[in-house]
Amino acid sequence: MTHRIRAAKSSDLGALYDLAKLTGGGFTNLPADYATLEKKMATSAAGFAREGDHQVGDLYVFVLEEVATGKIRGTCQVFGEVGTEQPFYSYRISTLTQRSKELNRTFHNKLLTLVTDLEGCSEVGGLFLHPGERAGGLGMLLARSRYLFIKQHRPRFGNRVLAELRGVMDSAGHSPFWDALAGRFFGMTFPEADDFNAMHGTQFIADLMPKTPIYIAMLPDNAKAVIGQPHPTGRAALKMLEREGFVWDNYVDIFDGGPTVIAPTDNIATIANSGEYEVIGTHGGDGGEKLMVASGSLEKFACCYAMGSIDEGGIMIDAEAMDKLGVGKGDKILGIGRR
Repeated sequence: MTHRIRAAKSSDLGALYDLAKLTGGGFTNLPADYATLEKKMATSAAGFAREGDHQVGDLYVFVLEEVATGKIRGTCQVFGEVGTEQPFYSYRISTLTQRSKELNRTFHNKLLTLVTDLEGCSEVGGLFLHPGERAGGLGMLLARSRYLFIKQHRPRFGNRVLAELRGVMDSAGHSPFWDALAGRFFGMTFPEADDFNAMHGTQFIADLMPKTPIYIAMLPDNAKAVIGQPHPTGRAALKMLEREGFVWDNYVDIFDGGPTVIAPTDNIATIANSGEYEVIGTHGGDGGEKLMVASGSLEKFACCYAMGSIDEGGIMIDAEAMDKLGVGKGDKILGIGRR
């Protein structure tokens, strides 16, 4: 339990850039472009500093810090509201049933329709863990810390939360979904479009993409096969989201066809099952259980694992966790058992 989640600072920019270069592309929320990351960090700082508790299009960037060394080993993000400055586009998969009496056949045609149904949702995304740290539950710490932050600042977030998962692409970073569909209208490769989106947003989709529904049957087999499928490296992330209560409701990413999953905010497992407790003492010695705990508001937010116990009287956590959170006896913190 040597790590903690905290709000990202301007001094973390170089470390985040180094992480971005390890993503392998298709990771819009963590582009390997220094200037773009610098703008994201400034936007995040403004979100943390904003006064008031109403929902707007804030961005909050967090880092996974190895406390003893100060090294940044991962990152994640939370968006207060999508679609505030530019439309938030998705493809919705629907079915059009048609019947021919002459042929005595019924056809169930799957369609892709460009929609902005998910505007107003909050979003969790940008989760990336250094390849050398993919053990010990650190990915789960990153993922679930976002929900504790949302619970800690609930009025700043919407009634639904979405997560977009990166879609399938080949070893060169090309997407069969993009090549079969959007690439035909934009004259851009998937890596080019992905980089442009990361730096400029999706308005170009609205400007150039046809608004008529697309019949999935008209796409090549390699494109049809990846619709709604996550990149192989994202399968574990999808399972974690599903355990939290996220479901796929036939929305896919307009760039790579990856799944967009959604959950009612207050039904997300970590939000629903965590509670605020008073620290009643220091847990020491053997026994206890592994907990996830969080404290602090906005830029002072911190989250980590702890050994301790929760009962009706309050929560006890080990001294190391207290130091990571900067709390002591009598303080209030969020806590939940590790599933």
